[in-house]
Amino acid sequence: MNLKKYTDYALRVLIFTAARKDGELSSIKEISQVYHISSHHLGKIVFELSKLGYIETIRGRNGGIRLAKAPAEINVGMVVRQMEDDFHILECFDKGSNHCVISPACKLKHVLNEALKAFLQVLDNYTLQDLVINDKELLRLMGL
Repeated sequence: MNLKKYTDYALRVLIFTAARKDGELSSIKEISQVYHISSHHLGKIVFELSKLGYIETIRGRNGGIRLAKAPAEINVGMVVRQMEDDFHILECFDKGSNHCVISPACKLKHVLNEALKAFLQVLDNYTLQDLVINDKELLRLMGL
């Protein structure tokens, strides 16, 4: 299974902002430079994270972004579910485009569905706080 870059980058934005202490503001430009990701692309992700209530955006000259919730309140599994638009691992997971002739009798889709549920269940066991427990090391690696 492969998560979209969009989800990966969203998690990176959350990790970046969570590693900062006391609500210190970050900028899209700063995050873009640290991760070598297009600031235009990050802008879309920050907008989505803001819409979902994970990020707070402050406009103006001294503005920026910061977490809108405590890291312990942000569940990794929930973020992944909200950022991914589908979990169609195989064609047969999408009834609208399934043309596989063995689909009615195939057991593979059930096995993969079970694996997907297990994957998400593991992610549900972690919060953003768990991902930044080593915040000092993360900040050092980010050059901050």
